[in-house]
Amino acid sequence: MITQKYLNDLSYQIIGASIEVHKAIGKGLLENVYHECLKEELRHRKINFLTEMKVPLVYKNRELNADLRCDLFIEDCLVVELKATSEITAIHEAQLMTYMKLLKAPKGLIVNFNCFNIFREGQKTFVNEYFRLLPIL
Repeated sequence: MITQKYLNDLSYQIIGASIEVHKAIGKGLLENVYHECLKEELRHRKINFLTEMKVPLVYKNRELNADLRCDLFIEDCLVVELKATSEITAIHEAQLMTYMKLLKAPKGLIVNFNCFNIFREGQKTFVNEYFRLLPIL
């Protein structure tokens, strides 16, 4: 059963894995490099994920052919979008929130590897109405 505590613990693990990647290779590389390294780190930590997963777009009860893909979908409940940019912008946040809604995922993370410290400045966590409906423990 997914709980708020489970999702918070999972988020902590993903941020830890991202910090490990960042410590190993630093900033200044392309997003796809961090993506490959983080996938390897998640495998090493035995965390289940889907990568470049197609996000279904349903409009007026019809699934449309849109090529929306989230970077990582962790344990079927946490959307992770990776960036290697000067800053996390409102469009990045909107993209993540939309993916969360379309996947019915209660929590999402944006991880920006182009920073000095992932924990302090390189990650943002988001929750939605699905998260608020989950049990706390």
